[in-house]
Amino acid sequence: MICPSISLLAASGLFLGASQAAVLRKDDQTCRKTKVAILGAGVAGITAAQSLSNASISDFIIIERNDYVGGRMRNTKFGKSPDGKPYTVELGANWVEGLQSKSGNVNPIWRLAQKHKIKNTYSNGSSLVTYDETGKYDFMDIIDDFDKKWETAMEDADAIKDENLQDTSVRAGLSIAGWKPKKDMHAQAAEWWGWDFEMAVVPDQSGFLYDMSVNKAVFEHFSEDTNLVTDQRGFNALIIGEANEFLKKNDPRLLLKSIVKEIKYGPSGVKVHLKDGDCIEAEYAICTFSVGVLQNDVVKFKPTLPRWKREAIEQFQMGTYTKIFMQFNETWWPRETQFMLYADPIERGYYPMFQSLSATGFVPESNILFGTVTGTQAYQVEKQTEKETQAEIMEVLQAMFPKITVPEPTAIMYPRWSQDEMAFGSFSNWPPGMTLEKHQNLRANVDRLWFAGEANSAEFFGYLQGAWFEGKDMGDRIAHILNSDGAVADGEGELMRYEVLHGDTFKDEYDEDNGWSITLDD
Repeated sequence: MICPSISLLAASGLFLGASQAAVLRKDDQTCRKTKVAILGAGVAGITAAQSLSNASISDFIIIERNDYVGGRMRNTKFGKSPDGKPYTVELGANWVEGLQSKSGNVNPIWRLAQKHKIKNTYSNGSSLVTYDETGKYDFMDIIDDFDKKWETAMEDADAIKDENLQDTSVRAGLSIAGWKPKKDMHAQAAEWWGWDFEMAVVPDQSGFLYDMSVNKAVFEHFSEDTNLVTDQRGFNALIIGEANEFLKKNDPRLLLKSIVKEIKYGPSGVKVHLKDGDCIEAEYAICTFSVGVLQNDVVKFKPTLPRWKREAIEQFQMGTYTKIFMQFNETWWPRETQFMLYADPIERGYYPMFQSLSATGFVPESNILFGTVTGTQAYQVEKQTEKETQAEIMEVLQAMFPKITVPEPTAIMYPRWSQDEMAFGSFSNWPPGMTLEKHQNLRANVDRLWFAGEANSAEFFGYLQGAWFEGKDMGDRIAHILNSDGAVADGEGELMRYEVLHGDTFKDEYDEDNGWSITLDD
């Protein structure tokens, strides 16, 4: 499938042409040399490159397996508008989550969205209608009850983290707060709306202290607002815009459609081997691959990453969040309702959420409805055909709207992130038992091989701002080393790692050793 970002990239001058690529190809014995190799052109990779450029370091190469800039900020063309042109819909990242606090804390993604004039609209959680197998059914009181128990659980998490960061599951934390949905399917749907819809992983598989902390960091440090992006250039227009500030037209430092197969690293540098036989030799490298890619041995590391690093990689998790886009000949559902929540009588999370893009401020007259599934249901949907998925959805929609004959969609489409070798999932989540020490091992460099990405952010894992902060941090750190003219001793400036884990971590000790750009108390 050709990504619509291609035309935008071409217009922006970010493509590396075939003739230029040929110039860069060397024999197997010769590698192109650079100071920093950046593996991945997503938010973390582009932000790291921008940090290097801002520090007057221009000798870097960005290596990207896709034919576009943006990583999991990916879009495609879908359906037809009244004038016959297709719409742009987001397959991956779709929201700016947490905008700007009254005290002035600004989410960097929100700042970039404003800078590049990304069209977005407030997602109003109050614009919600609830349904079950009988049709429209009001269980807003149960949702309100979940919200109250959630607040209690959040207060509990705050109290615990001030003492000792020994974690449990979100399921246990909510249960202690009095939330016990058991077999009440309306309560299960309310829980999905309050938890899974945001985190993509069930409460049983989520770490209580840290998942609560990321919610606090996103929605209290910044704001409770969440805006859905509907910009027809694509959400990744903002990161392409940033790349255009330091990459010139046909810049040879951007290698698109270049697949990394092997990374050799050591105390003197990093050598990156590509699928086409090319190689790049760098003084330092920043690996921005998703946790899913690292877990599935898509790329070979030589030597094998140390055990302390591999354990951290394997324990962290990737959630799958699948949006299923459908276009109809007309908007037959409540046009101005943003969210429709469905409580299935048998299975928790079975096609539980539908959103209208026809609502005012989004993509009016598009007649596009998209559903969301997460976790086990998302894996199942991504393994089956679109025809099978459509049949299942039609049964659900007919149950939700029994008084009308729900028409068949004219088009249906969805991504398959769990099977995508560039991701193996949508975004990361913090599992029970993952300590701050072990997460720090996920972040830590190994010799001159450094790591960045949304999963590496202790404050904002799973969010675009996490990728931005981590990319900037690693770019700044390497820029400092390179600009020190030998004044930095070997090993100085490297990230703390824990080859011996202690089972829990006291917050003051962690902050002193590693530092957080934003502490959990902010």
